[in-house]
Amino acid sequence: MTNSLTATIDQHAEQRDAFIERMLQSASGLFNLFSVYIGDRLGYYRALGAGEWVTSTELATRTQTHERYTREWLEQQTVAAILEVADERDDALSRRYRLPHGHREVLAEPESLNYLAPLAQIAVGAVYPIQALLDAYRNGGGVPYGDYGADLREGQAGMNRNLFLYELGQQHLPAIADVHARLQGDPPARIADIGCGVGWSSIGMALAYPNVKVDGFDLDEPSIEEAWGYARQYGLTDRLTFHARDAGSLEVLNGRYDLVTAFECVHDLGNPVGVLRTMRRLAGDRGAVIVMDERVGDEFTAQGNEVEWMMYGWSILHCLPVGMAEHQPSAATGTVMRTDTLRGYAREAGFRAVEVLPIDNFFFRFYRLHQ
Repeated sequence: MTNSLTATIDQHAEQRDAFIERMLQSASGLFNLFSVYIGDRLGYYRALGAGEWVTSTELATRTQTHERYTREWLEQQTVAAILEVADERDDALSRRYRLPHGHREVLAEPESLNYLAPLAQIAVGAVYPIQALLDAYRNGGGVPYGDYGADLREGQAGMNRNLFLYELGQQHLPAIADVHARLQGDPPARIADIGCGVGWSSIGMALAYPNVKVDGFDLDEPSIEEAWGYARQYGLTDRLTFHARDAGSLEVLNGRYDLVTAFECVHDLGNPVGVLRTMRRLAGDRGAVIVMDERVGDEFTAQGNEVEWMMYGWSILHCLPVGMAEHQPSAATGTVMRTDTLRGYAREAGFRAVEVLPIDNFFFRFYRLHQ
């Protein structure tokens, strides 16, 4: 009995110590993420992007920031193994730092598919309304999307931007042969992009298919304002139109679209069945309906799949509260929308089948909803 008790105590102590280590590692990651936010928002990484060695005074001058704060950030980034220091023995004002070549693409090259600086911004946005979030956990209800502020909106858009600009129209949609052919053909195809956010998905499709006309719909007015700005920047206002309204309110558009899309938004909806029903009407008998959402596992497991650790994180902080605020009674889906959940929504919306498309993406799964 004594040996058994001792073994149990030892096992609990080992488990405790391992968990303490995990907590400390998590705190390290948290501090690093927020330090990346500072570096991104203040332009430090852009200034370091050329890879040259700089002192704290030089970096502060280039970025119009305070030298003492800049020096502390540089030292923290070095200890966190994000930056390199030329000679740690130099005095504080003489030390020179640089961004390693392998880190530049991740932090200082916005056009790269490996650019991850917006991850820090969306993380900051996700915790912005933390007191309202705690109240929702205690009392029910939700936290409206607008309460998360610009960092959430811009960070999410930044994370998806290059996927939509450089992969959606060049790889993913071309993998759907009949849709690809229609988008290339005449007369010009029409696309309805539901939940378009700041418009990168709409812009990406318009760039990839020079004949198409795209209507982007989103209920968030600041997102739509940004979308118009990007459309003007890319010279696409003749083929892109953005609407800060519910597409379901425009019955005159029913059956007019060759493609209706919803990229990474169905799980956020308080009424996904209603939105899918609208998408079915917009597509009519001839249009295709495509949904892209998180590539989570088909069922809950304690370990989760490769991305569920992240998706559950977004869910508890943002996606579930937003869905709970949008519509009552809410479907309360959360970020982890499994395939069978979508199938249930689609079936209730009037679709006869949901096809998982053979499109390879680490984070997202593509579905085609058949009338």
